[in-house]
Amino acid sequence: MLSNLTNDFAGGKNSVPVEWHDCAWLPTIRRRAAEIPPPVRHQNFFTPMKKITQHKLSAANARAFTLVELLVVIAIIGILAAMLLPALSAAQTAAKKAKAKTEMADIVNAISSYDTDYSRFPVSTNAQNAATANGGDFTYGATFIGGTVQNPATYNYQASNSEVIAILMDMETYPSGVTTPDYRHVKNPRQTKYLNAKLSGYNPSVAGSPLPGVDVNGVYRDPWGNPYVITMDLNYDDMCKDAFYCLNAVSGNNQTSANPGLNGLINPDTSKNDNFQYRGKVMVWSAGHRGKIDLTDPATDWENKNHVLSWQ
Repeated sequence: MLSNLTNDFAGGKNSVPVEWHDCAWLPTIRRRAAEIPPPVRHQNFFTPMKKITQHKLSAANARAFTLVELLVVIAIIGILAAMLLPALSAAQTAAKKAKAKTEMADIVNAISSYDTDYSRFPVSTNAQNAATANGGDFTYGATFIGGTVQNPATYNYQASNSEVIAILMDMETYPSGVTTPDYRHVKNPRQTKYLNAKLSGYNPSVAGSPLPGVDVNGVYRDPWGNPYVITMDLNYDDMCKDAFYCLNAVSGNNQTSANPGLNGLINPDTSKNDNFQYRGKVMVWSAGHRGKIDLTDPATDWENKNHVLSWQ
């Protein structure tokens, strides 16, 4: 056939005879492996619940503390707390002590201002008469753990600091409603408020811890809830003799009547026992954070050394 086609072209014929036959032709197309794209896989957006749960449990187990680690953490926290609590307690005690010193200074200044204005001390008539009869000073005392601060047995009158506070604050009645020595302003005619103390609302007749400030009976209490002890120079000799700190056992140097004594006190007449005094007109003190007094041990002892004193 090729020879016929060649002869036809060579002879100058213009047509080429084509012979057609019906057939089924299915060509095979081959491509190189690099050109064949990977089959498309449909992403499964729904993970079985079992697999999710197992995954979460595995992650939780990886993050959890072991028992040993937990015990170590608790031990460290306990050690830190043991180290910090004493420091925190000491800081709180120091802050309350500073507050007590400020309140006592306010009381002393208020008494001095009253004395300047009236040429007398802010005491009741009963207290003044008792001091005059005994030729001494008067202590407004209180009861603490370990004993009670009160005037000598020869005094026929004892009282808390409520009388002094009522006069300085110009209170005609105590918060409880009972009348004070300043009723109708007989002790403070000018009605001057020499002292501004907070009223606590504390009622000693009701169960509960004492609160600082002036309670319903007019007693002024320190930051630990203990009454302030106040002594004034009612015999006007410029020496103040407190019923507690005058004791040889408390203020005597080495528990003797030596002069001078502890806490800056002196015994002007060493022939007399229990005669230690402060060179001044007013003494105010607090039993401190322990709230204890000891009538038989020196001021430097465990109970008494924690007292807060206005003259130091």
